[in-house]
Amino acid sequence: MRNIRVQFGPVIANDAVDFAVRPGEIHALLGENGAGKTTLMRILAGLLQPQAGEVLIDGKPVHLASALDAQAHGIGMVHQHFMLIPTMTVAENISIGLPGVRRWFPRLGDLAREITAFGKARGLEIDANALAGSLSVAGQQRAEILKALYRGSKILILDEPTAVLTPQEATGLFEVLRALAASGTAIIFISHKLHEVMAVTDRITVLRRGKVAASFTTRDTNEREVARAMVGADVTLPQLDEPANQNAAPILDLSGITLRDDRGLTRLDDVSLTIRSGEIVGIAGVDGNGQQELAETVVGLRRAEAGAISIDGKPLAAAPVADRIAAGLAHIPEDRHRTAIFSPMSIAENAASETIGAAPLSRSGLIDNGALRANAQSIVDNFDVRCSGIEQPIGELSGGNQQKVVLGRAMSRDPRVVVAVQPTRGLDIGATAFLHNQLLESRRKGAAVMLVSTELDEILALSDRIAVMFKGRIIGIIARKDVTMEKLGLMLAGESA
Repeated sequence: MRNIRVQFGPVIANDAVDFAVRPGEIHALLGENGAGKTTLMRILAGLLQPQAGEVLIDGKPVHLASALDAQAHGIGMVHQHFMLIPTMTVAENISIGLPGVRRWFPRLGDLAREITAFGKARGLEIDANALAGSLSVAGQQRAEILKALYRGSKILILDEPTAVLTPQEATGLFEVLRALAASGTAIIFISHKLHEVMAVTDRITVLRRGKVAASFTTRDTNEREVARAMVGADVTLPQLDEPANQNAAPILDLSGITLRDDRGLTRLDDVSLTIRSGEIVGIAGVDGNGQQELAETVVGLRRAEAGAISIDGKPLAAAPVADRIAAGLAHIPEDRHRTAIFSPMSIAENAASETIGAAPLSRSGLIDNGALRANAQSIVDNFDVRCSGIEQPIGELSGGNQQKVVLGRAMSRDPRVVVAVQPTRGLDIGATAFLHNQLLESRRKGAAVMLVSTELDEILALSDRIAVMFKGRIIGIIARKDVTMEKLGLMLAGESA
């Protein structure tokens, strides 16, 4: 890619960018949220046209007017948010638009067998007859990679491929990527997890504010040097530096919470937990052991069939979400697109969405537009949201800047309880440090913070106590001073404290 330029209104997303990837290499494309990484890759995937510059494949200029053009030139992209149709099988998803698949009576049985064998040969074992929606997150990702490879991709773009994977699943993915690279596939790896970049890539290109800031051979650099190139300064992730007050008053109290899902399966089994004022309790566990359901039950998105929930002694187990917000609860959801933002609406409207009916945003049942704008501008300024203005649709922002709006909406009203679920998923190191500081500031102000994360480094850095969940139960709670990685690892595998 040579001299690529893309501009959205006054915002220059890519400014004379040069980028090249070789056959058989894993090349990291890094940068802060909004640095221009996804924009650059959308051009390569045929989803966006640059105002200037050219793309060359095997030394020959190509015009990529659509995703089909990119596919025809051997380019495949696995997006951060998967594009599978959940009610269709893996084979049916892969067959959509595939040349050679009959339109009216497609040979799906033969295709499923071919895809299954194709995947097995590349370390991507999957049942091609399974419904995409029934697969685990890691399984869906394998299906997306398989879809790209089966369609002939020799250049594979992976946008935040480990953002939704457990550490074990990420390790499995890296083995697959190394095997693909060894067979000649060129892999472009977009990530914010620098330890993974150092472990799996051959070269690194860093974008900052739309320009190429630095290029490295991975073996000749280190995480600190790469982070400095991304942010423009040294970045250190904050950690707890003072113990919690053991005599502080309890704020969030859960007792005997039991929850079943739509199929009658027990997701939470007699969960009890108290979080005091000025305390962060990390909820650790391998994905799928009830952490998400616990957070959703606390904030009111699920209704427990038994048990009690209270904030400052006020019973809320049967209360709607609005009452919990009024009681001082703030929520930073795991999936911002599904449960945190309204993509077509403006930053100002999203910033006000949780408390639009209360003063100062509304008076006598009427929205105060001046207060609405002031609220949004305060969040944009205080939380460093990179945007063209508060009227910009939030869906046009990078993922990290969307998350900053969600964070600002939650934190700017000094909540009594903060429920943060995978809050730094997909964030760059600078934004991660900023968010960690905000959680620590809430703790300092006396809030009770529930931090749900599969990132053990995050849990260990910020938590006063760590509660480990396994199969819907809290099997142990460890004080910060007593934590060892060995003990935590055994508990994550189901051993009681």
